[in-house]
Amino acid sequence: MTNEASRPDRDADPPVSGRADEPAPSPSTGVGRRMLRPLLLVALVIYVADLVTKVLAVHYIDPADPISIVGDTVTLRLIRNPGAAFSMATGMTWLLTLVAIAVVVGIVKIGRTLTSGWWALGLALVLGGALGNLTDRLFRSPGPLQGHVVDFVSVGWWPVFNVADSAIVCGAILLVALTVFGIEPDGGASKDRDTAPDETRKESHQ
Repeated sequence: MTNEASRPDRDADPPVSGRADEPAPSPSTGVGRRMLRPLLLVALVIYVADLVTKVLAVHYIDPADPISIVGDTVTLRLIRNPGAAFSMATGMTWLLTLVAIAVVVGIVKIGRTLTSGWWALGLALVLGGALGNLTDRLFRSPGPLQGHVVDFVSVGWWPVFNVADSAIVCGAILLVALTVFGIEPDGGASKDRDTAPDETRKESHQ
């Protein structure tokens, strides 16, 4: 006869691998990493589109002879812009370059924690545009950190711009709209809106 007490307890819990004090991985971390991939992909598309259009503009557009698209309202006019988007801050090229580098690094770090697709899209537009103009400032004349950005689209009275400028502005507008409507980077509503119903319930029970 076998001793029943010597048999292993089949109902005993199976051993748990890993240390008990190790923190469990956050679900948002994995989602954030998945959102980083489409963010970088959209940014890459914007960057390539900006780079290709600038190369074509420099090759085919004569600065002294703009190309008319819609009369004098919409033209392709090649200029070299030492400033920010839409020819702003033209005397601070080196500072704008450093700001652009900081923006790129910041967006990549934030992108690793995102769970909202709309926030990822907005940041991707800004990232792609920032990289496009940053490339000009690093590699075009007159030299590193002081390169002039290629602008070539002229619409009416609006300052001449490029694909990167358009992406930055559209991305910034989208991010502002998300903030105004209370959409958080984690995909949820703002905390104030989340806590309001709870406070209303507490007051009704009193």
